[in-house]
Amino acid sequence: MTTKNGIGPLLTFRHGVHPEEYKELSCNSRIERMPFVEEYTLPLVQHIGAPSKPLVKVGQAVRRGEMIAEPGSFVSVALHSPVDGTVSAIGLADHPNGQMVPCIKIKTAPYSPQELLPTVVKPPEDMTTPEFIRAVQMAGLVGMGGAAFPAHVKFSIPEGKTCRYLMLNGCECEPFLTCDHRVMVEHPAALIDGIRILQHFMKAEKIFIAIEANKPDAISILRQQAATCALEIEVVPLKVKYPQGAEKMMITAILGEEVPSGKLPLDVGAMVTNVGTAAALSDYFRKGQPLMERVITISGTAVRRPANILVPIGTPMREVVDYCGGITHPAPRMLLGGPMMGAVQKNLDVPVVKGTSGILILTDKEVQDITTYNCIRCGRCLQACPLFLNPARMGALVRKGLWDELEENNVMDCFECASCSFVCPSGIPLVQSFRVGKGMIREQKAREALVQKN
Repeated sequence: MTTKNGIGPLLTFRHGVHPEEYKELSCNSRIERMPFVEEYTLPLVQHIGAPSKPLVKVGQAVRRGEMIAEPGSFVSVALHSPVDGTVSAIGLADHPNGQMVPCIKIKTAPYSPQELLPTVVKPPEDMTTPEFIRAVQMAGLVGMGGAAFPAHVKFSIPEGKTCRYLMLNGCECEPFLTCDHRVMVEHPAALIDGIRILQHFMKAEKIFIAIEANKPDAISILRQQAATCALEIEVVPLKVKYPQGAEKMMITAILGEEVPSGKLPLDVGAMVTNVGTAAALSDYFRKGQPLMERVITISGTAVRRPANILVPIGTPMREVVDYCGGITHPAPRMLLGGPMMGAVQKNLDVPVVKGTSGILILTDKEVQDITTYNCIRCGRCLQACPLFLNPARMGALVRKGLWDELEENNVMDCFECASCSFVCPSGIPLVQSFRVGKGMIREQKAREALVQKN
C-alpha cells in the first residue's frame, strides 16, 4: 500500500506490468461532438451474444434514437439509429473484428436538425426489477469498457446470489486511452445518477468507484460529487499498474479477495460495471437517449490531433480520424482499443461500434516487428501474470496440442491481458496461443456434447 499526490493509500494486486502510459497525448482534451456524416453502417453484431434482428426495411425513414433492430435473444440488445435518415441497405459489410456481418446502412437526412426522438421512459424508481432489466436491454446498453457484454444480463442477479459490493470501474489502465477519464471529469453528475439508479435495484452494502492514481482530477471531482449524494460512495484510488482495470484484479485490490477459478465476481458478492455504462444508464432513464453514441479516444503518435470524441455508433472510423487531422505517418499501425488488449486493424473502412473505446494510430517506433526465439525459462511471465498462471507451460502445451492438459493448467481462467507477452524476452506470442488453445478446447467440448446427444 502506497500514497501518491495526497489522495490517500493506493491499493493494488500482486504481479502485473508497467507499460508506458502515453495518456498525456489526450488526457486534457475535452470531449468534442463528432459532426454528422453522410452515411452510417450499423452492424447487428455489436455485443457478446446473439445478433440483433432488423425491424426496418430498405427505403424506410428513421428518426434519431428510433429502434431499428430488436434483441435476438435474452443475451442480446436493441440497436438504434444515430441519425434522422433513410435505410439505404441491409446486408453484409466489414466489421472491426475482421468479419463480414449483417449491417443496416442509414443515409443521413441532409437538412434534419437531428433532434433526439422524444421518448417517455418510466422512472426507474417506479419499475419492478424485471421491468428495469427489460428497459436496459431495449436501451441497447452494453459494457462500455470494451468487452460489450449486454448490461442487462450483468444486472440480472441469479437466484441464490446477492450483490454486496457495487463497483464502478474508472481505472482505464490501458495506455493511450482517456475516454473514461474525461467522462468522469466532465459528466460526474450523470455517473453518480447512474449509480443511484443501479443501487435502487442492486441494494449493495457498499459502493466503490475505483480510479487509478494517475487521474487525480477525476478522484477529486467524484469525491465532491459523491459527497452531495445520499448514498455512501467510496472513491478508491488504486495504484497505476496494468491490468488494474480487469474486474478480478480490481476486486482483489479493494476487497482483498480472489474470485475463485471458474467463478464470476458475483460469487464473491461483487458486481463491476464501467463508469461510462453508468453514465449511459442515466442518459437513458433521465433523457430517453438509448446507446447510440459513445466517447472514444483517438490517439497515437501518428495522428495529427489526439482527442476524445463523442461519436455516433456506425460512424466510419476514417471519418473520425480525418476529423482529428488525419494520419501523419506514411505506414501507420492501427489498433482498436488499447495496445495491450486491442485488435490490430488493417484499414479504417469499418464503423465505430458500441465496444470501440479507442482508435490508435501508431508509428513503427511504438509497434515493432518482433523475432521469436525459444523460451529461455526466465520466469518473467510467471512474475507478470496477475492470476498466477504459468504462461510458459501453457504456451508449450498449445504448441504440442495437449488440450486436456492445457485445460487442467487453468488456461480458461486467462482473460488475455497480454502481460506475459509484454515481458517475454523471447518475443513468444503467448496470449495469441492461449486464444487458439481455448478455441480448441471449446471445439472439443462441443464435439463431445454432440456425440453424447446423438
